[in-house]
Amino acid sequence: MSAHTIFGPFRLSTAAALAALLAACAGGPTSDGEAPAPRARAASLQVGYACCNLHYDGDLVSDSNYGQLPFVAAGTPLRVTKIDGYVAHVDVDGRSLRLLLEHRDQETMQEWLGRIVVADDPRPKIAAFPPPVRDAVKAGRLLKGMTREQVIIAVGYPQTSDKFRLDGPSWRYWWSGFAPYYVYWSANKLSRIDGQAEVVGAVTYKGR
Repeated sequence: MSAHTIFGPFRLSTAAALAALLAACAGGPTSDGEAPAPRARAASLQVGYACCNLHYDGDLVSDSNYGQLPFVAAGTPLRVTKIDGYVAHVDVDGRSLRLLLEHRDQETMQEWLGRIVVADDPRPKIAAFPPPVRDAVKAGRLLKGMTREQVIIAVGYPQTSDKFRLDGPSWRYWWSGFAPYYVYWSANKLSRIDGQAEVVGAVTYKGR
């Protein structure tokens, strides 16, 4: 099964919003040939939802998405107000956050942002998960038997700079800048979490 098949809803549902985002970044002319005013450009930037639990440090969310940090919950409404190079400024219920693409060798800012800010609210999908999986996602933790999609919603995407294919047998995540951990797949199911014992214990959901 290809990554495109597994994550089609994440990618395809954001196509229209991403096209608007690219047009805004390019600063293209309006229908009368004039450059759009700053207010018009801001209004056309991406509006959507957090694809997954997005960990933040202060006002910064990076693609490293360290698991030990607090997070903005999957499905939280996000509004992109400005893009400055590899930083997107977003409004989260009146709070300003910055989304930073630190690892830039495998994808563009627009590609990454299109995966992080999605057009379809994932919360109805989360509500339909089996109760233990739903609770693990809401806690930002992992549970054996989760699908790849459920793991992404719970702890985010792995860094693309790690070059682990989304349809590959394992992914690497980071609890902190010095503590990686690995998830292993049996087909489309999470079969094992590996790393330092305390990290594995921290990322594993143990129930209420």
